[in-house]
Amino acid sequence: MPYDPKLFARRRADIAERMRAHGGGVMLLPAAEEKARNADNDYVFRQDSDYFYVTGFEEPQGAALLFADPAPGKPAFLMFVRPRDRDKEIWTGKRAGVEGAKAVYGADDAFPLPEMEGKLLELLDHPGPLWYRVGCGAEWDARVARILNTLRSRVRTGARAPDAIVDPGRVLHEMRLVKGPAELDRLRRAVEITAEAHLAAMRDGRPGAREYQVQSEIEYAFRRRGGAGPGYGTIVAAGANSTVLHYRAGDAVLHEGDVCLVDAGGEYRYYTADVTRTFPVSGTFTPAQRLLYDLCLSANLLGIEEVRPGATMDGIHDKVVRHLAEGLVRLGLLEGNAEERIADGSIKRYYMHRTGHWLGMDVHDVGAYYLDGKSRPLVPGMVLTVEPGIYVAADEAKAPPEMRGVGIRIEDDVLVTEDGCENLTWMIPKEPADLEAACAR
Repeated sequence: MPYDPKLFARRRADIAERMRAHGGGVMLLPAAEEKARNADNDYVFRQDSDYFYVTGFEEPQGAALLFADPAPGKPAFLMFVRPRDRDKEIWTGKRAGVEGAKAVYGADDAFPLPEMEGKLLELLDHPGPLWYRVGCGAEWDARVARILNTLRSRVRTGARAPDAIVDPGRVLHEMRLVKGPAELDRLRRAVEITAEAHLAAMRDGRPGAREYQVQSEIEYAFRRRGGAGPGYGTIVAAGANSTVLHYRAGDAVLHEGDVCLVDAGGEYRYYTADVTRTFPVSGTFTPAQRLLYDLCLSANLLGIEEVRPGATMDGIHDKVVRHLAEGLVRLGLLEGNAEERIADGSIKRYYMHRTGHWLGMDVHDVGAYYLDGKSRPLVPGMVLTVEPGIYVAADEAKAPPEMRGVGIRIEDDVLVTEDGCENLTWMIPKEPADLEAACAR
């Protein structure tokens, strides 16, 4: 998908307007740094989500500045970037440089990295707050502290240090929480890629395969369809590994009679899907597995049905928890009254996580979950997951032997619409008959 300068320009204008509503000032956004993987190689680079959201710029290092109220003739959007370097570009590819930052990415002005700290000292001498996320990196925190201390030491000469430091998330993360049409297009594409990957896992997750082999089929599908790869660490958990929430694909063998839990989402142009499906390795659930699966599926469907404008994450979670508790009592995994087992925390023996989270550029995307101490109402354009689970540990003495070592999670990506919701991941099989058909060898 080509770079759209108008989209990013509109975002920056919206950010500046929101900054003005909170005292104006200047926003400082560092780019991501390359990170060493070993002695002579780096991890695959991915740009910081906030930085990309504002600039669309994918090169490492540097920073961007946004001014809510620039002085007459001064830039509103400024970038520090790596300079062009013919020798280095032979090894690592062409750089945009100062010229490209202005001509392609819309910066009103741009400077090479070596000039950054000196120029920041000049540019942060500006009225209003400094919008900067403290804690984003020790090197940047130290740099900002040095600049602020220098400005404070020069107040007798007319220098002005920012009068407050404000987290940019107050603006950026609230904007990112509600997706626009271009963002939803990318999420839908990520979902399409992810659907093919899960179907590949069901097809190839046969007895005798190893978890990492299933993982390779999933991540091949991500790349083959034009995705950047996994949006988070791919989970392929066979047998008792399915009861470990953040288990990563290892070398365990998929055995006849096991379930295999796959939590995998492909990323497309910085937007990621997040989907979990649990399927029978043999192609057919055992009777005990089917009981657990049907309960989890009904909780998943209930949670999706509850997604609508005005609903809250807490409200959805509470209804799912109650539904699961009642089912676990019926199955004999919990004793007594469902409400009592929720109140005393017993349900957490089998369901210990939240029912969903925001989804977007980050798999656990940004945006406040609570406003004024209360679970915030959903509004159209939000995207969240609905992901109930039931996890019966292999050593759970209170469970029937045939249920031990079985973990079930079913997760969908749901868009809040004007009149309800849209399950973006509807096409990935989860009804038992559809799952078993997808697993047919």
